[in-house]
Amino acid sequence: GYMSPEYAMEGQFSVKSDVFSFGVLLLEIITGRKNISYILDNAVNLIGHVWSLWQEGRAVEIVGSWMTESDLDKEVLRCIHIALLCVQESAKDRPNMSKVAFMLCKETTLPPPKQPAFIFKGAGNRPDMSSSASAGAVSINDVTLSAIQAR
Repeated sequence: GYMSPEYAMEGQFSVKSDVFSFGVLLLEIITGRKNISYILDNAVNLIGHVWSLWQEGRAVEIVGSWMTESDLDKEVLRCIHIALLCVQESAKDRPNMSKVAFMLCKETTLPPPKQPAFIFKGAGNRPDMSSSASAGAVSINDVTLSAIQAR
């Protein structure tokens, strides 16, 4: 849920890996929900759901129920925008942490975010499970089951 795509897929850690994790954490704080097992409006995770709403111009709808001040909409949208910049698929497109801190503290023009990593919509577009996985091996309660097999 917090791993950058370059680390999760290729085992490469970069200075932008923490930026990705921060972006996910920022989205969790804004929504009041976890990234993992976030299934709403046919999105598999929080990042996918926020990206869909962002593209439709409805990103403010993700705000958690604890945040009710309508005056904060502009600031919340800015935080969502920054979070989406942090979770972009390519590490080179993400800002570094000092730029993230600057963007959070100062009113500057933000570049448009590119598509985030780890967006899977609908059952037909999810990554294939390995052939050894059975229907009973999928967790629905945030618990991971690992089967160790010899080579």
